[in-house]
Amino acid sequence: MTQTSTPIHETVQKHYAERIKNNASCCGPSDCCQRCSSLYPADLLATLPEGESTVSYGCGDPITLASLEPGQTVLDLGSGAGLDCFFAAKKVGETGHVIGVDMTPEMIERATSSAKRLNVQNVEFRQGYLEDLPVESNTVDVIISNCVINLAPDKSKVFVEAFRVLKPGGKFAVSDIVTDGPLPETIKKSLSAWAGCVAGAIAAKDYIAMMEAVGFTNISITPVFFEKETIDSAITEMGDSIELKTISRDDVYKAVYSAKITAFKM
Repeated sequence: MTQTSTPIHETVQKHYAERIKNNASCCGPSDCCQRCSSLYPADLLATLPEGESTVSYGCGDPITLASLEPGQTVLDLGSGAGLDCFFAAKKVGETGHVIGVDMTPEMIERATSSAKRLNVQNVEFRQGYLEDLPVESNTVDVIISNCVINLAPDKSKVFVEAFRVLKPGGKFAVSDIVTDGPLPETIKKSLSAWAGCVAGAIAAKDYIAMMEAVGFTNISITPVFFEKETIDSAITEMGDSIELKTISRDDVYKAVYSAKITAFKM
């Protein structure tokens, strides 16, 4: 890996390493199954291999959005414990292949262990940064991601790398957190809020502009729901590190939302 770790990378990595050690979802262990049920349709959850955990760190359902087909090669940006990769593996079948990339060793270890335990042979997990993907150019049919690109310090590099690895005609289909308005400076400067999927979120128009700049076409961003629970969790974790009285949560609630995002490499 040539990408240099930043304080944001290190904070996010530590945050999610602790989460997976405790089998916690974004909103806590007790809410995990309920959260997955709200993100994914019942027929998709039914395809999950028996005995696999439904720990989710996501904010949507990129699998349905991607409309995966048998034989495709799929790349999951920020694959975490592997949940979306296992869903994707079922969709692409034995002739397809799924690659999960994550920067956190504990996530790679958990996902790889689960794949071996479940005997899912068309999935592999690679450690790496989204800004420096360990994937060859023009080899991927579909890129998926679930609430991870917002965590990257340099999103323009992420989009450059995503465009590089996609085949011509390839599809980009992700769930992510974006904004419709400015965030308070105290939020944007908080590393805890970065790890909580809030501080790193950018305006939808900027998201589109970055993707257009590297060559993506037919870009669509569709709002799904506002992230009140995620915002509350992120602000709570900020604790005494900032003056919470300076933050209007109502303003943040109005600005931050989960979205379905699609684009193509022509």
